[in-house]
Amino acid sequence: MEEQRTRRSRTWGGPPRWWRHGPPGWGRRDDEDRGARWPWRSTLLLTVFVLAGSTFASHAQADERAPLDVFARVLLLAGCGVLLWRQRYPAFAAFATAAAATVYLGAGYAYGPVFLTVAVGCFGAIVAGHRRAAWAAVGMLWVGHVLVAHWLYVWLPPAGGEPAAWSQEIVTATWVIAIVAVSELARVRREQWARDRAERALAARRRADEERLRIARELHDVLAHSISVINVQAGVGLALLDSDPEQARTALTTIKTASKEALGEVRQVLDTLRAPGEAPRAPAPGLDRLPELVEQAASAGLTVEVLGRVPALAPGTDLAAFRIVQEALTNVVRHSGSRSARVRIDRAEGALRLRIDDDGPATGADAGGSGNGLAGMRERAAALGGTIEAGPLAGGGFRVLAVLPLKSEEAR
Repeated sequence: MEEQRTRRSRTWGGPPRWWRHGPPGWGRRDDEDRGARWPWRSTLLLTVFVLAGSTFASHAQADERAPLDVFARVLLLAGCGVLLWRQRYPAFAAFATAAAATVYLGAGYAYGPVFLTVAVGCFGAIVAGHRRAAWAAVGMLWVGHVLVAHWLYVWLPPAGGEPAAWSQEIVTATWVIAIVAVSELARVRREQWARDRAERALAARRRADEERLRIARELHDVLAHSISVINVQAGVGLALLDSDPEQARTALTTIKTASKEALGEVRQVLDTLRAPGEAPRAPAPGLDRLPELVEQAASAGLTVEVLGRVPALAPGTDLAAFRIVQEALTNVVRHSGSRSARVRIDRAEGALRLRIDDDGPATGADAGGSGNGLAGMRERAAALGGTIEAGPLAGGGFRVLAVLPLKSEEAR
């Protein structure tokens, strides 16, 4: 059936291909044009103003121009009515209004608000991106006016007319340039607003992504450390339940403490999510809680030696340093056969250096935390402009070295 319709169209001279598939905004509607509304209110107001103003102008120029008749009013209505399509077909509206105004002036009718329809049509075309079409339309109007006012006036009404002064063409050219300039300014401002909106939306999405990553890191650090301690103590409790009930009780007590602390920190993160505009109810953890980490690691069977003095840090740096040490000790508990680790804290050259070592040996292929934990540490350090180095030592064991830059007041 489609082939038959195409064949009949070619045989009987159907509309040419260029008419059916014209440029966007001229002979067909794009997807975005389908949602455009009919601007009938503004068009109706403009039509009333143009008709009333042209009638007044005709009376004022009765000695120089032809009086308004039915043909003049048809031209005015056509020039205004075509503006209903200025949002769907902006280039067509620009040319149609310019053509109607050119015929109106060529018929000898009075100067007046007829130029306003051209201004609105060309303004809509330029703002919609059809700049060349709008320039061509106003250029056509100006050239038509020059021809009518200086050469064709002999054959056109009103009878006995004289050529217009060239100074009038300067006024007309100035009016045309003003239309184009104002339209171009509006187009530039509109594009700038669109870019600003897009940049704000992109920045909002970026902040949301960063916040999701931060929350994911927090939850991972809290849960990974606490669950690792719980896992180790659960194994100890099961092994000693019958032979050493007292030691099994100690392991269960450690599990209870670790789970309670994990629940508290998870609740703090969730409270922040539920009320993003409020401050957290509890302060963020920092290196001042390092003794708690050492105690929790000892309850999991890991002896931790802390070397160096804990400096005063900004909240963001303090939290990142605490989480890095926490994750590194968690990896020792989970992935290393060593029962001892060393945490060294140094402050030199405007940076905080955290070094966490264990003596190994590794208990699996993922020793050292090569998964989300190490990635989270690197993200925390990178967010502050720092670095993370992690890898096995030559003599056995594993090392995590974090370098976090300090602000000027922290580095003192």
